[in-house]
Amino acid sequence: MMVGTDLHTPNAGGLGMLAIGVGGTDAVDVMAGIPWELKFPRLIGVKLTGRLSGWAAAKDVILKVAGILTVKGGTGYILEYFGEGARSISATGKATICNMGAEIGATTSLFGYDQKMDTYLRETGRGDLADEAAGVAEHLTGDPEVYENPENYFDQLIGINLSELEPHINGPFSPDRAWPISEFAQVVRKNDWPRNLEVGLIGSCTNSSYEDITRAASIARQALENGLSAKSDFTVPPGSEQVWYTIEHDGLLEIFEKIGGVVLANACGPCIGQWDKKGADGERKNSIITSFNRNFAKRNDGNPNTHVFVASPEMVIAMSLAGDMTFNPLTDTLVNQQGKKIKLKEPVGIEMPVKGFPVEDNGYAPPADNESEVEVKIHPDSERLQLLIPFPAWEGTDLHDLRLLIKARGKYTTDHISMAGPWLKYRGHLDRISNNLLIGAVNAFNDRTNLVLNTETVEYQPVPKVARYYKERKIGSVIVRDENYGESSSREHAAMEPRHMNVLVVLARSFARIHESNLKKQGLLALTFADPADYDRIRETDRISILGLVIFAPGKPLTVQLRHDDGTEKRFPVNHSYNKTQSHWFRAGSALNLIRKKKEE
Repeated sequence: MMVGTDLHTPNAGGLGMLAIGVGGTDAVDVMAGIPWELKFPRLIGVKLTGRLSGWAAAKDVILKVAGILTVKGGTGYILEYFGEGARSISATGKATICNMGAEIGATTSLFGYDQKMDTYLRETGRGDLADEAAGVAEHLTGDPEVYENPENYFDQLIGINLSELEPHINGPFSPDRAWPISEFAQVVRKNDWPRNLEVGLIGSCTNSSYEDITRAASIARQALENGLSAKSDFTVPPGSEQVWYTIEHDGLLEIFEKIGGVVLANACGPCIGQWDKKGADGERKNSIITSFNRNFAKRNDGNPNTHVFVASPEMVIAMSLAGDMTFNPLTDTLVNQQGKKIKLKEPVGIEMPVKGFPVEDNGYAPPADNESEVEVKIHPDSERLQLLIPFPAWEGTDLHDLRLLIKARGKYTTDHISMAGPWLKYRGHLDRISNNLLIGAVNAFNDRTNLVLNTETVEYQPVPKVARYYKERKIGSVIVRDENYGESSSREHAAMEPRHMNVLVVLARSFARIHESNLKKQGLLALTFADPADYDRIRETDRISILGLVIFAPGKPLTVQLRHDDGTEKRFPVNHSYNKTQSHWFRAGSALNLIRKKKEE
């Protein structure tokens, strides 16, 4: 088992590991030797039969599953892939599937240990580990009776025949809007999505394995041989220094560059909006396609009207050559510079580099031997770094007369709470980055983003400005949200920023797993409506009180009291999932405060 500080930690499920992504403060617990807690998950079994062929890739498995389960269908579950089809997928293909399980809210995803994993370990210089695994291989996968009668062991069961699986394109604006390629052109026309494809992007942490790159390069090579070039801008951000060095060493980057591609740095880059996209300013409708995981509005370039679609790397290359979102490489043709019609052949990939994985510098820097003597100095005028100041502890009373900061509707990912892109340069400066708080959220009262009512001045202002106004006057505030609050990235700032801005309560119909934990760790109250219809009771000018905190304990509901500006009051119960330890985090002001207090004792 492994605990890691990112939702992409489940990549390791491709090597049979139970790898769970958590927030930074959860990781602090693990590193400090404090027990890490998780609500016991249920199980979804995904039985894979047949074998991938043609244009269908491992990415299409998770794109299909995302369409079945939706962005919240995996919440509270571990997904286990099994069957003859699972054993036929490469270890890196399995990793891609497990990686993107985060987009359906899964606790994690994994495959049982098999020969593909053994091969990967040996080809990457870890033969000793493969030998150890081989000795206990029968214990690193499910028992035979489980796979023979899965309906008796899994809480939910999904079946996918890989031999019949079509390539998928998911989007826009949500990774669970799944479209098989045979239907996609019709859907684009029906919804009047921009047909012209402006940018195609392959790579990232999700899809830059050697197999991914070689399959994509096989399409690019066909283009070169037939006088074709990309009609869209086309970029390649490799997922690591090892991947970059290997594909450069084997001449694959050169192939992409010859069809018009641009190789970017080994970083998240465009996936989190950190790139120089032409015409990114404004709100012009446009389409891009990526092999990344996420495609929420504004995530990739800050433009709410950029329609982002997700597909396999080879499908991204094909669409970029056409420059047309209605192109289907399985059936349609392209026209080269001589006017000749060209039909692309199926992609061909190589699981492992024949010459191995060469790398000059893998970027690893070991910790200092004398780490206790290391002193961290931050310039007082720094715009990018700031020492954290402990959040205040609970005062021991109910919370009275809080203001509504925002009642939001629609999708509410951690990107909507704490925008990425250029803001990430301030991730080491909590006060500065808090100026992006909730700027992507839609106000349910006016359908506008970043415009909420300041109930003291009776003016509509940007969310961070209103939050700072309340904070300066020591007025606590509340965020109210619909379903699946905080889905997507594990971004800690989406919990730290509200706390820094004196938001004391987040009230939602439901939470995404990691974000709920992050809120608790920062000393916020994460509450859910006992009756989801009570969401509609909350008015823009309400004074909100949280009652019952003096006897706050596991399993005991709290009460929300609304005082409307007409003098009337409404009360309704709200639930929480705090256990005994987590209730102490709230009382101490944060989990870190509690750790420090115990250390001092």
